[in-house]
Amino acid sequence: MGLGNRIDREKKTINAMLHIYCHDLHGAGLCDDCQQLLEYAFQRLDVCPFQDKKPACNHCEVHCYSQARRVEIQRVMRYSGPRMLLRHPLLSVCHLLDTLKSVPKLKK
Repeated sequence: MGLGNRIDREKKTINAMLHIYCHDLHGAGLCDDCQQLLEYAFQRLDVCPFQDKKPACNHCEVHCYSQARRVEIQRVMRYSGPRMLLRHPLLSVCHLLDTLKSVPKLKK
C-alpha cells in the first residue's frame, strides 16, 4: 500500500486517528459524530490551498476548520497522536517528517 500524495496521506492519517479515538472512547467502528467529523476533515483537505505542499495543521497559517470543529479535531489528535506510533508507525513517521518541512506562505 503506497502512501500517495500529501493530501491522500493526510486523509489516511486523520482516518486512522479518528478510528483510534472512536474505537477507544465510543466503541467499535466510527460513531455518527466521528464519521461526520471525518467527512468534514476530508472536505477541508480537498480544498486545501496548499495541496501537496500542505504543512502539518498545527504549523499552518490557514485555519481550515471552524472554531468548533477545530476544538473537536484537536481533542482527537491529542488522544490519538501518542497512540499512532504503535498502531500506524509509517503514517506517524511521515507526519513527523511533514512537521519538519518549511511552511509555505499563501499567495495573495
